[in-house]
Amino acid sequence: MNYILADFNKHKALLPFTYTRPTSAIRCGILTLKEKWEQRLNTNVSHLTEDYLQTKYPLTETNDNVVIAGNIFATNELCEAINALKLGQKLMYNDTVVAYRATAVHTPTIELTQVLFEGDCDGIDHTWDIFSKNGKALEADFELITKGRTSQPIPDNVQVIHPERVFIEEGAVLNFAILNASSGSIYIGKNAEVMEGSIIRGGFALLEHSATKLGTKIYGPTTVGPHSKVGGELNNSVIFGYSNKGHEGFLGNSVLGEWCNIGADSNTSNLKNNYAEVKLWDYESGRFAKTGLQFCGLMLGDHSKCGINTMFNTGTVVGVSANIYGAGYPRNFIPSFNWGWTAR
Repeated sequence: MNYILADFNKHKALLPFTYTRPTSAIRCGILTLKEKWEQRLNTNVSHLTEDYLQTKYPLTETNDNVVIAGNIFATNELCEAINALKLGQKLMYNDTVVAYRATAVHTPTIELTQVLFEGDCDGIDHTWDIFSKNGKALEADFELITKGRTSQPIPDNVQVIHPERVFIEEGAVLNFAILNASSGSIYIGKNAEVMEGSIIRGGFALLEHSATKLGTKIYGPTTVGPHSKVGGELNNSVIFGYSNKGHEGFLGNSVLGEWCNIGADSNTSNLKNNYAEVKLWDYESGRFAKTGLQFCGLMLGDHSKCGINTMFNTGTVVGVSANIYGAGYPRNFIPSFNWGWTAR
């Protein structure tokens, strides 16, 4: 069988992050959605996504294709149900097509025979799901990638609560830090560095070649992707990778794409003063939509950056390659390629 992860109808719902990647390339937990499927299926998968993304994320097609919703979290139970599909069948969870098996990738699903899935099925339907479901995804990934393996020893100068829930990969460096895994597992990736004075409450994942700077305060569930630096205070946030929030300032209930930079002393508000439900810009409807959340901070698309002392209001969405600077609060929706900001 040839496995393919498809965007289906989730591309617009997950903008601005899917401007530059398929839905399955989103990171939630330790792994991206694609990496979760590849680990559990024990094989490579390809992408079915927007035409302009297909060159970077190629599609492999054969005469026996299993097309899976790319926004769904992989589980062993789901993998078993998908592998049991016969040609011409589709796997349904409630009213959602989870996967189908067909000779042609673009086979209309209405023509396929329905098989019901009655197990647990969850995924990323909205941008805020990336941080709000990060804890669940992080624990599942931690169990998946550490099972049967032995962690590198925790240095004597590091204070740890529940060391059995801490896993340190080869080459990682930790000095004079505090790790509290009472609330969730802590994963430190290859050649990552936890600098002196860092205080970390799990769940937390620091991926390869990333670092927490001196005195960093982290509240889980938080993920820092590969080749990134963080400092200041972070709470329940996800950084995809290759991005920096290296200085003082607060980042909470937020998602940063790749190649982003947060200037020194910048802050995100994640709670409205009247405690009201947060609304976020919805690219599909072209208006602000309710999230059902009381806490929601910043959604920052790839290659976007902000100057020092930037103040992001509650529920701010920034597109791709925006450069934000200037006095006052920027607006709650900043389009892609926006340059500068002047308060009104």
